[in-house]
Amino acid sequence: MSEAETTAIEASAADGEGATSRPLAARIACLPEVADKTAADAILADLEPALVLLGERLPAEQADVARALLAGALSNASYLRDLATRDPERVADILTSAPGERIDHLVDSARECVAEDEATLMSALRGYKKDLALTLALGDIAGAVNLDAVTGGLSRFADAALTAAIRFCLRDLERRGRFTPRDEAAPERGCGYTVLAMGKYGALELNYSSDIDLIVLYDPDTAPITGDGEAPVEFVRMTKRIVKIMSDRTADGYVFRTDLRLRPDPGATPLAMSIPAALVYYESLGQNWERAALIKARACAGDIPCGEAFLREIEPFIWRKYLDYASIADVHSIKRQIHIHKGHGEIAVAGHNVKLGRGGIREVEFFAQTQQLIAGGRNKALRGRRTLDTLETLAGLGWIAPEACAELSSAYVYLRGVEHRIQMLNDEQTHILPAEDEPRARVARLMGHADLKAFEDDLRARFRTVQRHYSALFENEPELASDLGNLVFTGDDDDPETLETLAGLGYRRPREACKIVRAWHFGRYPAVRSSRARERLTELHPALIASLASTDNADNALLAFDNFLSKLPAGVQLFSLLRSNPELLRLLATVMGAAPRLSELVSKRVHVLDAVLDPAFFGAMPTADEFRAGLKRTLDLARFYEDALDRARIFAQEQQFLIGLRLLTDTLNAHQVGEALARLAETVIEGLMPRVIANVAENHGTLPGADWAVIAMGKLGGREMTAASDLDLILLYEHDDDETQSDGKRPLAASQYFIRLTQRLVAALSAPTAEGFLYEVDFRLRPSGNAGPLATRLASFEAYQASEAWTWEHMALTRARVIASSSREFRERIDALIDRTLARKRDAAALAAEVAAMRARIEAEKGTSDIWDIKQVAGGLVDVEFIAQYLQLANAHDAPDILSQTTETALARAQAAGCLSDTDAETLLPAIRLYQALTQVQRLALEGKFDPEGVPKGVKDLLAHAGEAPDFSHLEHLLADRQRGVREVFERLVGKVEKPGRE
Repeated sequence: MSEAETTAIEASAADGEGATSRPLAARIACLPEVADKTAADAILADLEPALVLLGERLPAEQADVARALLAGALSNASYLRDLATRDPERVADILTSAPGERIDHLVDSARECVAEDEATLMSALRGYKKDLALTLALGDIAGAVNLDAVTGGLSRFADAALTAAIRFCLRDLERRGRFTPRDEAAPERGCGYTVLAMGKYGALELNYSSDIDLIVLYDPDTAPITGDGEAPVEFVRMTKRIVKIMSDRTADGYVFRTDLRLRPDPGATPLAMSIPAALVYYESLGQNWERAALIKARACAGDIPCGEAFLREIEPFIWRKYLDYASIADVHSIKRQIHIHKGHGEIAVAGHNVKLGRGGIREVEFFAQTQQLIAGGRNKALRGRRTLDTLETLAGLGWIAPEACAELSSAYVYLRGVEHRIQMLNDEQTHILPAEDEPRARVARLMGHADLKAFEDDLRARFRTVQRHYSALFENEPELASDLGNLVFTGDDDDPETLETLAGLGYRRPREACKIVRAWHFGRYPAVRSSRARERLTELHPALIASLASTDNADNALLAFDNFLSKLPAGVQLFSLLRSNPELLRLLATVMGAAPRLSELVSKRVHVLDAVLDPAFFGAMPTADEFRAGLKRTLDLARFYEDALDRARIFAQEQQFLIGLRLLTDTLNAHQVGEALARLAETVIEGLMPRVIANVAENHGTLPGADWAVIAMGKLGGREMTAASDLDLILLYEHDDDETQSDGKRPLAASQYFIRLTQRLVAALSAPTAEGFLYEVDFRLRPSGNAGPLATRLASFEAYQASEAWTWEHMALTRARVIASSSREFRERIDALIDRTLARKRDAAALAAEVAAMRARIEAEKGTSDIWDIKQVAGGLVDVEFIAQYLQLANAHDAPDILSQTTETALARAQAAGCLSDTDAETLLPAIRLYQALTQVQRLALEGKFDPEGVPKGVKDLLAHAGEAPDFSHLEHLLADRQRGVREVFERLVGKVEKPGRE
């Protein structure tokens, strides 16, 4: 490029920067080197009419730059040369028009193209396409239009050409009395015949010489086929005709090569398929690669609302409720097959496939697409079609690093540019860089490189960047051979070297371990009955065996995993998931070794593992707002009430599992776990309540002007929930006396309406569905317990608390708090009522006697000497909670700030208010922290009664760690000591715990 040309480019680029109406010649930012000066001069001679027009229409500097662009572009690309020299005036028009405006004009012209016969239509569309091809090529090479303008322009033109072809065919059907349009101006509207754009076309990412992949569908019930026409026959014929219009080569070329092989089972189905048949196929036989393909599907022509409705209908097939790693393994296997088939095992330049080869365009697309498959079912933000948009979204959501997004996006744009220039050489649908130096140098020059080596170095760097990111995500797969040593589990006999390997890893019973693993490969469990599942498991062996060996007891961990595996209905998903996520495998091994209860949960609900894969797992515990946002995203995907209940269960189970893992991995302490579990339960109740109300309203309407509130009691109210906690709830309501019944088609009296609402809430939380249940729910703490109505009017609640409630009910009320309500005002009324009730003046001595007597009655019924029955043992959790509740009721009148639903906080406030001595506080506060820490681990790890003789060593180690003891033996001594101290404080502050009947 000469210095004068460089100066002219800079001047034209600076002139009117940003103006969308500037002609292409004024936007030229890059001039390719001339391939052959003699050939270039000949080309320019053929374009003399165009050059004259450029001189007349453009400033001299711009005309010179435009001339240099033509010489460089057309001498390097024979296809562009032929397009240009065939119509020089068009060349001048392209260079003196604003590219965006010209592209829009061509798209509009194609869409509105009307022809009397098929040949005329085909010729017109091909003429527009050639104009578009030259406009985009010159704009692209000149750096005057970006990638989106090129791919979007081609894709929009394809939409327009298909629309014109469909309209023409429908008009012909109408003339023959076989079609009655619902819209005379646009017969495709409401015609029931719809075209889905697939792949790059669906994403508006067509390449320069791309095929278009289509699926053609029709709705047999709504298509206005009339006369003796039949929809299946007419629409198949019409599809064949449209393919001919678009793809047949004539003297004018072709519009787009058209491919219909992405339709369901293309070897056995017609070119146009009925929508009911397609739905049945996807619901019963759809494969994972088809799910991946449908991510980009877009209704592009014909009856577009019909196509969009179909895509909405198959959303559950494309976007799963759970993270889907089996699909990822399938997609990745396709990529491996491409490498094997195409022979692109090494990064090269000469002969390298920029689309399918290592580090190519397909790897960027797979990088984005696989993560869409993983989590798009749970997050609609990840359901975009365009690759660059998806990368940005992934970075914004924390799934990939911003640096990865920037590097992959840059590489993608660059490689698409290379792809386009390869195709500009001869208008071939190829992605392979020429093997010979000279044609490869032509591609380099069209990319703005004067030096072939510099281009190859640049390109190779992009390939390596893409491969590095792709490999980090999807190619970290365990090999069947392992540096651990032999791990062979085939046949009936033990492999001696495998036994040696297992013993070296810490398996004390290697023969038993071999027997267990070998049984998996005989398909004795449902999870391993398919050959595919066993293949995945074989690939997982080295990592799995090593992870289980890393626990404190490899043999027990393997037994736990075997028990877990025996209960799985299927294994492919899990094995694919674990193979792709080594860190998750290590966490699961920890669970198997230390938390049998959690492993049981995973065996029943494998999807709970999905929670660990969300990038948020590695950050802080979700706030209440983040929980609400996550649940809302989940519930917004529900299509009906029962689906919402299922999705709420999935969300809660995953979050409970995530919280449990954070306790196991020491990310959260026991107090934080209690708060997190309570926060989660509140969020679920608050999120489900509007849906419960709407469900009741379907039959019974609503009660206008009424208020309601859900009151949390017990562990939920105190923010001290464990993994096994029930929900103690009360529902309060209030309504105008004038409103005596609900306003639905089956009205209920006000009291019955709120009882029905409460029943539905209980069912929503506790009824088993396909996804299990959420929580056990207990309403026995309401006024009069089981003898009282299920929902209580606020006025009745107030009267009951004032004159009828027992002392133990006021003790329970110290943990009451509103967690969901119809209005802030109603919440504040209830809060004030609770505070007034608790702050009532009381006789401290009489109160103490009642509390001590109550503790004695409980101890007589449930008492134990087992220090590991932390709740009921003398000096255990009940003692501490009773002390805190007694102190609040005895002192709240004079020190209202003492009130808190959380036991530890209430004790600390009592100490600060002078109601609890420092000495007693130093006994009670460490005790409640220890009790809660140990209880959290017990409930998380185990079901039922804790037996220190029978629990896994991993559980004991967890308990010792939670109790900050050097080992389990020291922990037992510490626990017994704390219990003795608490009982002493109880008897000093409240009174002796006398057995009933004793004076």
